[in-house]
Amino acid sequence: MNTVMQHTKDPLLRIAKRDGIARPWAYTIRIIAVLLSLVVSGVFIFAVTKLNPLQVYEAMFDGAFGTSRRSWVTIRDAMMLLCIGVGLAPAFKMKFWNIGAEGQILVGGIVTAGFMRFFGGSISTPALLVIMAVMSLLAGCVWGVIPATFKAFWNTNETLFTLMMNYVAIQITSYCVALWENPVGSNTVGVINQQTKYGWFPSIFGQANTLNVILVMLLTVGMFLYLKYSKQGYEITVVGDSVNTARYAGINVKKVTIRTMAISGAICGLAGFIAVAGASHTISTSTAGGRGFTAIIVAWLAQFNTFVMILISFLLVFLQKGAIQIASQFNLNDYASNIITGIILFFILGSEFFINYRVILRGGKEADGK
Repeated sequence: MNTVMQHTKDPLLRIAKRDGIARPWAYTIRIIAVLLSLVVSGVFIFAVTKLNPLQVYEAMFDGAFGTSRRSWVTIRDAMMLLCIGVGLAPAFKMKFWNIGAEGQILVGGIVTAGFMRFFGGSISTPALLVIMAVMSLLAGCVWGVIPATFKAFWNTNETLFTLMMNYVAIQITSYCVALWENPVGSNTVGVINQQTKYGWFPSIFGQANTLNVILVMLLTVGMFLYLKYSKQGYEITVVGDSVNTARYAGINVKKVTIRTMAISGAICGLAGFIAVAGASHTISTSTAGGRGFTAIIVAWLAQFNTFVMILISFLLVFLQKGAIQIASQFNLNDYASNIITGIILFFILGSEFFINYRVILRGGKEADGK
């Protein structure tokens, strides 16, 4: 009788944290989420537009990979997003919430654009590229170290601090655009060195974006090895798990915090170099284009595994390009195409809940495992 009454008082559903989940099962949950998102998106497409969902999905693929040029633009944009995600990985693994990637990208881009404008032609392009890369790394590094220092010594809120640094970077970018505008009165810098291409990434194997891929993939492999196998990567993990445990183990938490954000900011600054010298060849307040925030999703979904970030970066860019294509091909407004993207992302993000938590029905047992 008491048992029956106890079951009656229990909630219908309970949520329990998983102790761990087998990797194949985690990937199975993610695949199921993607398939369900396609089904729900298909229902939405048919209900609103009466279009065949398969045709819409085919158009999305065409928008991202339909031609050689589209494929390379997709690859270029995915590499840019991946680079920022790789930059955010060490900070987020340390549980330092670096929301300032947008600003770090912009300061790296400003430095790159400035060197292209003032030293293009007087320094050979290979040497200029090296100098711009180093200076963008340093600029992003400084932009990351400032909030890290305040966090380390005065325990300021890094989320608000890094977010405010974005607005400072935007204002500096606006000032530089006004200072360098070309032609005068256009409020834009224009394409820098359009005729001479001084400071532009060179074509490799006949493709202008090959160097983008090489640089970002080197960063991806390097960051994976750094986080997984180096002593500093181990210290980042320990500080992220527990600051008190790190101190007890003799780890200098302040030093690790500043060093890790220096690396994070530097890589995001390098992303600004890649964006300006390897893609747009100009600078504006939209150079980062919100990718500093999108990369947070990339880093979080990948659980800071840089190789998994490759897949997620391509998925997000594919959805973006696909949304643009279906909006133009089927005369859908941006809201309808963005809803489809939102549905897919909602299911992908929602799958992480079921990977980390279990839903237990009334009377169920909190058994280990799946």
